[in-house]
Amino acid sequence: MTQTPTRAAGPGAGTAGAAGAGESGAPGATAVSAGSPAPLRRRTDWAGSVARLRAAATTEPGRLRVIGAVLAVLVVAFGAVTAWQITDRQAAAGHVIHRSAPLSAKAAEIYRSLADADATVTGGFLVGGQQPAAVSKRYDDDIAHAASLITEAAANSGDSAEARTQITALNEQLPYYTRLVATAQADNRQGLPLGGAYLRYANDQMRKKGGLLDAADKLYRAETARLGRDYGHAEALPWTAWVLGALALAALVWAQRRHFRRTNRVFNRGMLAASGACAVVLVWLLVGHTLARTHLDDSYAHGAKSLQVLNSARISVLQARGDENLTLVARGSGEAYDASFDSGMATLAGKDPAGVGGELAQALSLADARAGKDPVNAAIDGVRTWRGRHTAARRSDDGGDYTTAVADVIGGRNSAGQEVTQTTGQCFDAVDASLQQAIGQETREFQKAAGDGRDALSLLPFGAGLLAVLAAAGALVGIGRRLSEYR
Repeated sequence: MTQTPTRAAGPGAGTAGAAGAGESGAPGATAVSAGSPAPLRRRTDWAGSVARLRAAATTEPGRLRVIGAVLAVLVVAFGAVTAWQITDRQAAAGHVIHRSAPLSAKAAEIYRSLADADATVTGGFLVGGQQPAAVSKRYDDDIAHAASLITEAAANSGDSAEARTQITALNEQLPYYTRLVATAQADNRQGLPLGGAYLRYANDQMRKKGGLLDAADKLYRAETARLGRDYGHAEALPWTAWVLGALALAALVWAQRRHFRRTNRVFNRGMLAASGACAVVLVWLLVGHTLARTHLDDSYAHGAKSLQVLNSARISVLQARGDENLTLVARGSGEAYDASFDSGMATLAGKDPAGVGGELAQALSLADARAGKDPVNAAIDGVRTWRGRHTAARRSDDGGDYTTAVADVIGGRNSAGQEVTQTTGQCFDAVDASLQQAIGQETREFQKAAGDGRDALSLLPFGAGLLAVLAAAGALVGIGRRLSEYR
């Protein structure tokens, strides 16, 4: 009798049972098992690569490769950062010359044109009736010039919110001021006293807080602040480039010292050339930036700062002339204008009429050449004469001799029928012309010094980039020579 072995079904049953258990008990186990080899292989490959790199770095050729890569990266980074920082500072120096300084000068000229227009039109009222054609032309030219400069300032205000705000105020108020003046002139031609009232109101619109001159002054301050920011940006020290240069040079020296200690060879031409190129860039950077800062400092101290003082002095002169004219226009009620004249003169030239002080003394101390000092000295002499003539005019007006007072201020015949040959108006014109001459001289000095500062950096970005590439190549060649000895 034959029997089927009971063990024959065991393996099959066991396998089926196991499969069934797998399907019913842990259906995700098969998926995890099937998906695990790929991540495992990636981890194994990564670990193997790291292990091989670690093992290679323990050999001399491996160390040399690491050293070469680090040297190349340091040197190239030094050159790139140097080129970037110096290009940035050169651009800022260019902004000083071509953007912020001209805009600051134009803002000052807007103020001057408006103040001169105001002083001119008040002087014209002292004539009575139809004002002279020369006075009308000067007033019209001042207004047209101011309007043109305001348009230019609007086109170049950039991202300055303060500048845009003041330009908007100027654009809104200038037409209103000219309408008031036109009304005042029309009444004055008819001999109506109301003309003087309109003129004083127009002058108030010009001088009050938030008025035309206040807006022009704030615009000037905003543009001057932009000039200061550009100066600060142009003169900022390139610390990052200096630190990277020092690190790159130190790393090259260390690599060569290591090379000498291991091979007893004094020179490696490639790394020696790399060190030389790196040193040249670092010295060039130090010298070039120092020269640039020196020239820019000079352009500010004897150019931009001097111009700020001269512009302020010119504004004081114009305000004093307007106050002098309005004192007479007010006909006995101009004490406030006369006090403002005295205050302006004290700011301009000091409290002592015979001395030298105030803004003119400061301008004289900042002028570093005879061509700059001579016109300032002429302005000082003119202010002394003006003060003397003004005192005489006030004495006549306070004594009831209005005709002589007017003749002393704008010219003509005095109450005795004599022609006045030297007027305060002539003194004002002479002082204003002298200050304009001084401004022209200081502007030329500023442009030359600032241009020299920008030019001191002109070739450095290109030279730094080129020498850095050559230094990196030299370092790699030097390391390559050492690596070839292991092949």
